[in-house]
Amino acid sequence: MAEASQRRSESTAERDGVPDDAVADATLLRAVTDREPRALERFYDRFSRRAYSLARRICVDESLAEDVVQEVFLQVWRHPERFDAARGSVATWLMTMVHHRAVDAVRREATRRKYTVPPADDADDWSAQDRLPAGPGADEAALERVVAGHVRDALDKLPTEQREALTLAYFGGFTQREVASIAGVPLGTVKSRMFTAVRTLRGMLEGQVERGEGSS
Repeated sequence: MAEASQRRSESTAERDGVPDDAVADATLLRAVTDREPRALERFYDRFSRRAYSLARRICVDESLAEDVVQEVFLQVWRHPERFDAARGSVATWLMTMVHHRAVDAVRREATRRKYTVPPADDADDWSAQDRLPAGPGADEAALERVVAGHVRDALDKLPTEQREALTLAYFGGFTQREVASIAGVPLGTVKSRMFTAVRTLRGMLEGQVERGEGSS
């Protein structure tokens, strides 16, 4: 009862003119779960710019990035209960979905273009604008293939806040200042978390490599 009352109070405060940024991300997502009026709209307003920025960096193509963002927010509307606070913040959960869907979109587009490439004689007439750019999207796809096995295991062993910082910076392509904004912590805290995380990862991975060489 107390929780329900708190929810109503928070929602009423939003409708009565309290700025959206004064409402916690988790509270806003809970409002989406409860299907409160305008909840998804407010959630979209808060995160759409960051979501599109990440999708655009990975996809390069604007329309492809827009499709990714629409898919992600539709997924949030359909399954908001899939958010797990134990795995990180709402922002990290959302950006992780954007990252995965954007990489998938780049792969699908690359496959589609592979089977629709014009004959070699017409290659010179095929404008650069029509080609899938070999930019951040290609890098992300390659990185997605490389980051496996020991690296994934090591990442999973990091504290949540350190894993969150690395995920946003290295997989999401965000600057440390942007990571600080997403995580809602000072820039110095992000730098400290990333430094510690990288040092810890290096130690874990070096140990795994040494064990692997010793057993071979």
